Amino acid sequence: MSDTSDDEPEISFKIKFLGRVEVVRPTGVEILEEAVQSLQIPDPYSSEKVAKKSKVHLFLSQKGIDLLEHETMFLLYQSPLFTVSFCAVLPSSPKIFGYVARHPAADTYHCYLFQSKKFSHVVVSAIGDAFKVSNQDEGTKGGRYLIVEALKHKNKMLQRENDELKRRLAGQTE
Repeated sequence: MSDTSDDEPEISFKIKFLGRVEVVRPTGVEILEEAVQSLQIPDPYSSEKVAKKSKVHLFLSQKGIDLLEHETMFLLYQSPLFTVSFCAVLPSSPKIFGYVARHPAADTYHCYLFQSKKFSHVVVSAIGDAFKVSNQDEGTKGGRYLIVEALKHKNKMLQRENDELKRRLAGQTE
């Protein structure tokens, strides 16, 4: 996790990590599409050893995004928020989302790709909200805003799911 204080809130999601791919540009949905395609074709020269589709905990705070391995809670990757240049859900596959971040030591960009059945849009929205909060003063108001916005998005998704289940149930009883 980031070097956060106890006063700084974090939001955590347990999701599937598809992999990390070096990309040539810092923004654009096309970058996500290209990264997904490159993950489907294994690179024999790649030094990446993280198992594809492994479960991770994505911790989001005002300072950045931390990826921890699910079982051991070992820190896999850390992306300070100021290095993240793009984040989106893949239009062709709404369960897949990713973000692009600049490598802190090199002048390269990496695309981090994830899969989540229910929370793709929530995570992307929360990362966007974290950008808004990081531009505000680092105070409790900003931290509360991040939590409230993430909970609003999660509530909205759960309400949609509940409405869909009610429609299905009503269709079965008729």
